[in-house]
Amino acid sequence: MTSSRRTRGLAIAAVLLLVLTACTTEFGELKLRIAAGNPGGVYYKLAQPLASAWQADLGIDRPEVLQTQGSPDNVLKVLAGQADVAFVAADVAADRYQAHPDFAALARIHDDYLHIVVRADSDIRSVSQLSGHRIAIGSPQSGVEFIAKWLLVAVGLQDSVGTTPRGLDDSVAALLNHEVDAFFWSGGLPTPKLAEPDNRSRLRLLDLADVLPKVQALNQVYSTATIPASTYSQPLPVTTLVVPNFLVVPKSMPDNVAEALVTGLFAARRQLASANPAALSIDVHPGIETQPIPLHPGALRYYRAQKT
Repeated sequence: MTSSRRTRGLAIAAVLLLVLTACTTEFGELKLRIAAGNPGGVYYKLAQPLASAWQADLGIDRPEVLQTQGSPDNVLKVLAGQADVAFVAADVAADRYQAHPDFAALARIHDDYLHIVVRADSDIRSVSQLSGHRIAIGSPQSGVEFIAKWLLVAVGLQDSVGTTPRGLDDSVAALLNHEVDAFFWSGGLPTPKLAEPDNRSRLRLLDLADVLPKVQALNQVYSTATIPASTYSQPLPVTTLVVPNFLVVPKSMPDNVAEALVTGLFAARRQLASANPAALSIDVHPGIETQPIPLHPGALRYYRAQKT
């Protein structure tokens, strides 16, 4: 190797070392807490590989994944300074933002599908037939509870059903033990707990097509879609309500941190999809669609660089 080539090689190595050092020191002291729902849900499943990806990409300690009650609890934690990133359903985010506009979105991620679940051998075939029955409506301060209460009011059942707050695992157990007659769940497809072979054969989803217009009138973020029969080995596909999910952060988060988090999110799509297929829908183009929650300036900088 000639002297000039050796010198050039050493210079390149020095530049690379400076770049790597900059990458690992820029965020080296950053500590992140991710509000992620309960372990049986999609939020929590996605938060684990996302935390690992951010650890590797930013050169920081692995972010702490917080077990929470769900979307309303997650927003409260961000607003209270108890979490730095949160998974939040769009309907909850829109509702809370009206009173407390101190958070911003990084991205729209996967969509949640409303599940109203009964026993496979139940006589209940429609939402109206829930009248007079006992229903689990999700954990307190959860997105499930939020949407369940809205739906019951929209269809006029709020005074004709008995409700109990239960998380997903407790709801499944209570239904199969005949302690409740139905339960609500809002989650990505498939929700692992409901897809377990021992559960899916004993559960059935209600079709919501007849009540969706009333529910959609409550919030601009709601849309409709079909849960394929194959998702949970159901006899038929069902039409249901769809709620987008956002990653949100405090508005006070530095722009460079927000931009780095969004960059890491989209770079980690393969790992996220391995944790749950719901992540297959995570993409830059729908990612920018977080209305009515504004994008964080750092996130917006990322999307503009991608020309989205």
